[in-house]
Amino acid sequence: MRRLPLTLLAASLAFAAGAASAADKATTIPQSAVKTAEQLRDKAMADDTGYKIVESLTTEVGPRIAGGPNDQRGREWAIAKFKELGYDKVYTETVTYPLWERRSEHAAIVGPYPQPLTVIALGYSAGTPKGGLTAEVVKFDSLDALKKADPASVKGKIVFVDARMQRHKDGHDYGIGSAVRTGGPVIASKMGAAAFLLRSAGTDEHSRTPHTGVTGFRDPKEAIPAAALSLPDADQLDRVLASGKPVSIKLDLDCGITGTYTGANVIGEITGKKYPDQIVPIGGHLDSWDPGTGAIDDGAGVAIAMAAGKMILSLPQRPDRTIRVIAFANEEMGLFGGRAYADQHAAEVGKHQLGTESDFGARKIWRMTASVKPSARGAIEQIAKVIEPVGVAYDPQHPGGGGSDLSQMHAKGMAALTLTQDGTDYFDYHHTANDTLDKIDPRELAQNVAVYAAFSYMAAQAEGDFGSAPDAFKNDGARD
Repeated sequence: MRRLPLTLLAASLAFAAGAASAADKATTIPQSAVKTAEQLRDKAMADDTGYKIVESLTTEVGPRIAGGPNDQRGREWAIAKFKELGYDKVYTETVTYPLWERRSEHAAIVGPYPQPLTVIALGYSAGTPKGGLTAEVVKFDSLDALKKADPASVKGKIVFVDARMQRHKDGHDYGIGSAVRTGGPVIASKMGAAAFLLRSAGTDEHSRTPHTGVTGFRDPKEAIPAAALSLPDADQLDRVLASGKPVSIKLDLDCGITGTYTGANVIGEITGKKYPDQIVPIGGHLDSWDPGTGAIDDGAGVAIAMAAGKMILSLPQRPDRTIRVIAFANEEMGLFGGRAYADQHAAEVGKHQLGTESDFGARKIWRMTASVKPSARGAIEQIAKVIEPVGVAYDPQHPGGGGSDLSQMHAKGMAALTLTQDGTDYFDYHHTANDTLDKIDPRELAQNVAVYAAFSYMAAQAEGDFGSAPDAFKNDGARD
């Protein structure tokens, strides 16, 4: 190896040390930006823009099942709303996915005590044969119990998994319900079951409104009919099964995949004046399930992000970095909009400063977590101090995943926050006919807008970055 002269070697070492020092330099947010963020926060707390946006979406468009009759109307609404709010740039990015359609669903106990049941078909469920199917029911108390079952005990029967969810502020029992809903039908199908039923993934014990949601089926040839019972109907089925007599159900579902559909993510941007190619992404998903009007899931998320951007647009000058608000397509059937965005923008992950998506209703945000590089923790603490007065506590011990769709960009290395709303009653209404505008308190929604406006503006004004880079947070354990 050729040796460097001592003077050149010393210079090289000094340069390397300087580069390392620059790389490790703490990210900070100027006090002028902190003050502006506080003003944005206070202004947003007294503003009703977010509520007016979600009111407009749920009234003028209504339910927005991916690929359904209102899918295109929803996109046209989002484009028009971004323009009405004054965004600098509005555009769409194509998203393609399987088209699943729901037409009708019926169920009834035919023996030993005949009576109707209230059910709803699950996404990617197969339809039953014309006229329905009738089979004996076999019950399991958990997904693990189904996994351990003898396939011979399941073959040709209707599997019923009776796992229960409880209310929690952070909604963590949804991990139980969603696992049963997505994984249960697939396991039952492999065991030769005729169909699958579950106790709805919900917490509304006294409401006879079943909760829909997606299954884990992706290949129509492997799908079996799958539906959710309302919680009172699941209780009723439990009582009938407790008689010890064989119980048979007739299930009649008219649904299934009918082809492919091309939709789009709708994007509005506030162009950064200093670093226009550096992005602070926020958003929500534009699609919803079809029984309700998609107010809390996720019209609220779209409205929060749009309104936060509108607050920033009201400032005398544009922020240093670009604020990108994304209304994602088809989150409900498998994060298609988020995956498409992450695939299209993977090479630009380092330019994504810090992002998160709102997709947990419209109650007050009470906790913030973050996945950022160590030298950006001080900047996160600055953000935390600004949003603390409106009820948000910073938890530095847990990672932030970016929300549902933006979790896909986080997985590629984007620095991310999670801003957790109070989900105590979220799963009373989630994926049901009761997901309607009356569940949103305008004052609570305004608090969400205040938090999103303050954080996104501070991220846009930060001196330094938050650590976004390819695979930067691969092992941080974030889950959404």
